[in-house]
Amino acid sequence: MKTQERQAGAKRAMQSGVGLLEPVHGLHVSDLMVRNVESCTPASDLTAAAMVMWRRDCGIVPVIDEPGERTVGVITDRDICMAVATRGRPASQISVGEVMSHEVFCCRPEDTLVSALDAMRTSKVRRLPVTDAEGRLRGMLSLNDVVIHTRALDSGRDAEPRVADVIQTLRAISEHRQAA
Repeated sequence: MKTQERQAGAKRAMQSGVGLLEPVHGLHVSDLMVRNVESCTPASDLTAAAMVMWRRDCGIVPVIDEPGERTVGVITDRDICMAVATRGRPASQISVGEVMSHEVFCCRPEDTLVSALDAMRTSKVRRLPVTDAEGRLRGMLSLNDVVIHTRALDSGRDAEPRVADVIQTLRAISEHRQAA
């Protein structure tokens, strides 16, 4: 399934209101996303991807096709650990393209934060690449970014997003998968 098809499916789910608690007014992905994102290509080796994670203090790196800077995948710290542990080769001899996730769930800068949380819940991911209409990487949004920005409900004002939205998202993506 192509990235655009997944985005369209997530958008339909978001528009239908599936899983949304209350509309959040005012906050968009662009308000919280990290803009200066480092990426790698499928030809990069796992050592290079791990070094990006170390430099940027993150656990995910978007994978782009160099010419158009379109997002074609993501690689996580877990992907790297599992590949090195199971393939019998050093990280420097394994390409990102061999182990990256090709199924990419993205959001757009103009999406609401609630719709991005809904996309995280639906796709069971903690981080979303932020892309423009052509699929070019513009940033990253993580559940950590949202949690850090969430105000406590007992502050006397409504939190944006509601703490319950964040908890519901974390609960949905934390469910254990069936072991193979």
